[in-house]
Amino acid sequence: MFRDAVIVEAVRTPVGRGRPGGALAEVHPVDLLAHTLRALIERTGIDPALVDDVIGGVVSQVGEQGGNMTRRAVLAAGFPDSVPATSIDRQCGSSQQALHFAAQGVISGAYDIAIAAGVESMSRVPMGASVAGAADIDGEGLAERFPDGLIDQGYSAELIAAKWGISREDMDRFALSSHAKADAATRSGAFDAELAPIAGLAHDEGIRAGGTLEKLATLQPAFVNEKMAERFPQINWSVTAASASQISDGSAAIMVMTSEKAAELGLKPLARVHSFAIAGADPVYMLTAVIPATQKVLERAGLSIDDIDLFEVSEAFAPVVLAWAKETGADLTKVNVRGGAIALGHPLGASGARLMTTLVHALRDSGGRYALQTMCEGGGMANATILERLD
Repeated sequence: MFRDAVIVEAVRTPVGRGRPGGALAEVHPVDLLAHTLRALIERTGIDPALVDDVIGGVVSQVGEQGGNMTRRAVLAAGFPDSVPATSIDRQCGSSQQALHFAAQGVISGAYDIAIAAGVESMSRVPMGASVAGAADIDGEGLAERFPDGLIDQGYSAELIAAKWGISREDMDRFALSSHAKADAATRSGAFDAELAPIAGLAHDEGIRAGGTLEKLATLQPAFVNEKMAERFPQINWSVTAASASQISDGSAAIMVMTSEKAAELGLKPLARVHSFAIAGADPVYMLTAVIPATQKVLERAGLSIDDIDLFEVSEAFAPVVLAWAKETGADLTKVNVRGGAIALGHPLGASGARLMTTLVHALRDSGGRYALQTMCEGGGMANATILERLD
């Protein structure tokens, strides 16, 4: 019997600034994730006891986000004790990977209904907290393979800008575009169907409309480092806070099941999970695996880049998206049409599901057929997913 995997609902919180005083900073991450899980059940109207598994992306699995917090969120959301849950970490793509695992489980017959979700409260559990205090996280084998050492993502973004000839002005223009698109989507109500307001926050907190190239030109480069300048003399030091993603708080959740199960429950699918892939690349350049991941998923789907109507490409840094577009030939007017992480924010474990939630709703609204999402991930990896809209 043929089994597919369809998305019947996708919901997210508005994204808050991930710092003390941010709109969601007082919300415990367990409650933050529980909120979207409850909203998912309310919007589908299904009995939560029917859910076979909840797979949650969480990057900094320590403190309040440690100890398989997805299970705690499932219980906090009021799901029956019988519903299991697990927490996974594929860095920034954690909840996109959660969707892959959910879809694979449904297609294989291991699940009939699964939820892919993600959360990160960066105001309460700072980025890097899960390795804080470790004298050496690499060990001998990795040090032998990379004797000069691996580097932080900001330096990788600078290397990408240098290799692909992406200028400071290119990045600043891209950043302004991200904010303008996110602002327009907010004002038009394009996000309304995907949002579950929480703690008085009804819209994404980080959007800044009305910026100019002249104003962005006054910002200092964010990652200037004398030692790295000696190691990588090709770097021009042009990435700023404006052309990087925002530190954020948020959660998102997506319900996946077979078309047959959706019909049985009276639910209309938003899209089918058509194809998925994962790829690795140079961990020094780190953020370029979106390029082979995109090529791999297109080949697997039997499609070309021109067949794709909409793209979501994680805006970890502006040069990542711009280099990806140069290599793939994608039309940038189809990319992140409602803004990206530069404007909306990047709550690490939630971002894959946040992007997918935005993408599936945008695909439905656009009337297009295919959409593709890809995310760069720490360590030089990327997920890629193709959706197909169902009439």
